[in-house]
Amino acid sequence: MRRLRQIIIRTVVPAIALVTSMVPAAPAQSRGGQQSAAWKQKDTEWASYSADIRGSRYRPLDQINVSNFNQLEIAWRFKTDSLGPFPEFKLEGTPLMVNGVIYTTGGTRRSVVALDAKTGEMIWAHSMREGKRAAASPRQLSGRGVSYWTDGRGDERVVYVTTGYRLVELDAKSGAVVRSFGTNGVVDLKLGVVKGVDQQIDLETGEIGIHSTPAIAKDTVIIGSSMREGATVSTHNNTKGLVRAYDARTGKKLWQFNTIPRPGEYGIETWQDDSWANNGNTGVWNQITVDEDLGLAYLPVETPTSDYYGGHRPGEDLFAESVVCVDLKTGQRKWHYQLVHHPIWNFDISAAPILADIVVDGRPVKAVAQPTKQGYLYVFDRVTGKPVWPIEERPVPQSDVPGEKTAATQPFPSKPPAYAKNVVKIPDDLIDFTPELRAQALEVIKHYKVGDSPFQPAILGNVNGLFGAIGAGTATNWPGSAYDPETHTVFAQATYNAVASRSLVPPPQGFSDIRYVQGIAGRSFREVLGPGDCCAADGTRRQAGQPAPIGPPTPPNPLVDAGLTVQGLPIFKPPYGVLNAINLDRGEIVWQVPSGDTPDNIRNHPALKGVNIPKTGQPGTSGVGLMVTKTLVVMGDSQVTTTPDHPRGAMLRAYDKTNGKEVGALWMPAPQSGSPMTYMLDGKQYIVVAVSGGNYSGEYLAFKLPD
Repeated sequence: MRRLRQIIIRTVVPAIALVTSMVPAAPAQSRGGQQSAAWKQKDTEWASYSADIRGSRYRPLDQINVSNFNQLEIAWRFKTDSLGPFPEFKLEGTPLMVNGVIYTTGGTRRSVVALDAKTGEMIWAHSMREGKRAAASPRQLSGRGVSYWTDGRGDERVVYVTTGYRLVELDAKSGAVVRSFGTNGVVDLKLGVVKGVDQQIDLETGEIGIHSTPAIAKDTVIIGSSMREGATVSTHNNTKGLVRAYDARTGKKLWQFNTIPRPGEYGIETWQDDSWANNGNTGVWNQITVDEDLGLAYLPVETPTSDYYGGHRPGEDLFAESVVCVDLKTGQRKWHYQLVHHPIWNFDISAAPILADIVVDGRPVKAVAQPTKQGYLYVFDRVTGKPVWPIEERPVPQSDVPGEKTAATQPFPSKPPAYAKNVVKIPDDLIDFTPELRAQALEVIKHYKVGDSPFQPAILGNVNGLFGAIGAGTATNWPGSAYDPETHTVFAQATYNAVASRSLVPPPQGFSDIRYVQGIAGRSFREVLGPGDCCAADGTRRQAGQPAPIGPPTPPNPLVDAGLTVQGLPIFKPPYGVLNAINLDRGEIVWQVPSGDTPDNIRNHPALKGVNIPKTGQPGTSGVGLMVTKTLVVMGDSQVTTTPDHPRGAMLRAYDKTNGKEVGALWMPAPQSGSPMTYMLDGKQYIVVAVSGGNYSGEYLAFKLPD
């Protein structure tokens, strides 16, 4: 049995930092790691955020299967409340498991912990006190986990990015900072980050951070970038996005890819009127995937500043909302494909690209499949960038907002079909549980501009006219999708009615230099905050609430405030959340099923008393992650429900991956908030998932079959 001793280490970094570790007296037996060419990850482990660097979220395990999922019981649980001065209520981590040890993050200080994978007992913990730098970060809280590197000869390291945007490496056995990496174990990622024309951002308050985990391929660590939510930002001349690679042993910078081209770089002409110089964002905030054999990395790039108005950045704006393939050694662009030209819909490439070896019309194809907010799965040859099936440029509606110049066409894939509804037909898609609800829905929808394109641009909304324009919303968000390499199937969860209303308004005087931001004329203006804009351990806000209105308040307007609802019910028909199986050999949806219980507000609504409501699935499915095993797709609920079958709580569900039939459900005290993972240890298969939300603070739950 391990004997534990406690040590305290002080790191030498610009901010006062404290690392607390509980270290095994005898190091665990060393083994190789996922990134070294000398080592191959075991199928029984989960050594990357997405199980592997290819983005699959797949492990070929089958001890837990369709026949016994309902027999699972709690193996261990780990509450994260003490990892910071106050609890975290948005725990999004996916743990790693290597050599019998769990590595993950948690808490408002983004602490890193190592746990015994059999018992959940803490082995060591590490945290950094970054003060104002963390409190000013646009991406706070515990993030989505850590990465792992080894040379295969005993040097094993845990790699993560702090809340304040520092890259840190820890000894995987002890939790001690690896002093030979960077400067005393730390690389300051804000160094070299600029806004405007090569203007270094402030190292303490400059706006940049990251939630996702570093991509580690062989001996290279790749880090993206992220800024604040872009709906109501103060300036279009914001921090510029970038992707950088570092040597995993030393922390030496290897290369940099600028997502907004600089003079002399490819694509700068797509930022017309030299708008590259005074615009920002365009980061890579989600997981980066890598083909180690080909030596290629795939970058999912987000929207420029700002999300819904592009009048300050005329042109197509490369490499915004593009999949960009770069050389792993040099960072040089090999190919790119822009999925949205001149983005003004906040269609960030919000999911990790998935690498898949498929067979199309009898021909083997090394493919990369990109899920999107629009509910389209774009599939390319990952070597050449050529679409596997034709992608057609089609005319789309044009903006009438002053100063905006929208792209004439947008790319539509011919295969696979959309796996969520990204346009609505009136009246067919409106709620029809009762004639009265349908009639009310018809009255509500008159206040919105409804078109037949996912790319319906925002309008200048007004409480005395049209409130907004309805276009595609968010089908798939940051958790991304999963891929089964045996059946060549992508499993994609989605918010089915993936549509949203967009409206712009001039900002209050002095608030922003952007001509139009999100809002409705005649309604109190409020700043839009993102889920990561609060709650740093040394910050002033405990939880993000709705900010106070700016300027004089306006009278309540129930019709405007209700949005796309009728008596509190979604205005569109169910299903609300779905799980899809998409065969990549054929480009076809094999099956689609509702995911999750019917929400309580629908099940118990007085207007629906006596109405037979089919299983609807749950809204918010876009933000729930999943994984796939030899026999199952596993994914939890996005919200808490109370049904005759279970007490108030959320369920972790298993689906037969061959047909989508739900084959089991396990009760959890709160909704799933991080993506599930699985591993085998000492003959037992475990499933671990993060839960949190509402008044339930972050917790990792581990399940296994009874002994």
